[in-house]
Amino acid sequence: MTEAVSDLLALLDVERLEVDLFRGFTPEFEAERPRVFGGQVIAQALASAYRTVGDDRLCHSLHAYFIRPGDPKIPIIYEVDRSRDGGSFTTRRVVAIQHGQQILNMTASFHVHEESWEHQHEMPKTKPPEDLKSREEYVDEYADRIPEKMRKQWMRPQPFVMKEISGINPFKPEPKSDVNQMWFKTDGEIDASPAMHHCLVAWASDMGLLGSSLRPHGLHWINPDLMTASLDHAIWFHEPIRADEWLLYSMDSPKAGSGRSFNRGSIFNRDGKLVASVAQEGLMRKMTKMGRK
Repeated sequence: MTEAVSDLLALLDVERLEVDLFRGFTPEFEAERPRVFGGQVIAQALASAYRTVGDDRLCHSLHAYFIRPGDPKIPIIYEVDRSRDGGSFTTRRVVAIQHGQQILNMTASFHVHEESWEHQHEMPKTKPPEDLKSREEYVDEYADRIPEKMRKQWMRPQPFVMKEISGINPFKPEPKSDVNQMWFKTDGEIDASPAMHHCLVAWASDMGLLGSSLRPHGLHWINPDLMTASLDHAIWFHEPIRADEWLLYSMDSPKAGSGRSFNRGSIFNRDGKLVASVAQEGLMRKMTKMGRK
């Protein structure tokens, strides 16, 4: 396990302040970002909810709204409401708070495992991760073109190894299909509970998803004429997941318009099992020198 992965596990080990009140932190090296990474807030909110749920059930779905941008310079308080404890389902509502205001609210449902009928769509046929370059290798190739103010953020070690099937050159983007696929896993094996693996995948599920809507327009998030942000995020967990084994994230963007884009993703394990599904609406706004257009 690398130091970056160890740091992420510590980040998701939220501090209990009271029975249903938790505190999460943002790493110091993220303090220069304009807002907290959405995947972090979702993962910490899920981790907080898990701390109030019995070990006999796992999260099967969560639905979250990003209400305000998170401030990376101060802690985030997570307030958990025990909405329902049923025989086979448990429901929790989590509100993330900073500066006395909500920055995210999330509802999560947990379910006892049951045997039932099964079917799924097949995993797309793609190149295996061993035949692809990692994002870090691509960053090394672009290193001399990365703006100084972004260099530290881009060059620091990442907790996940990411290998894109058909990535976009951030400095010379060209229009491509909205179909956006990548393999990912933690950088090293981890000894963690199934709940923590869910939290890790929740963190990673916000990587690259909104970018699917930028591809048809030849855009990348570093474009100064573009403003992007996650507006909401939903995850359905279908099968047990190991975040330290290769997962294929197959994403697309069926629609963009009115300053928003709709994006969805399917996460498969190496055996071809559909282990999670993701949906997100994102802000995709044109900017001018005076602000938003």
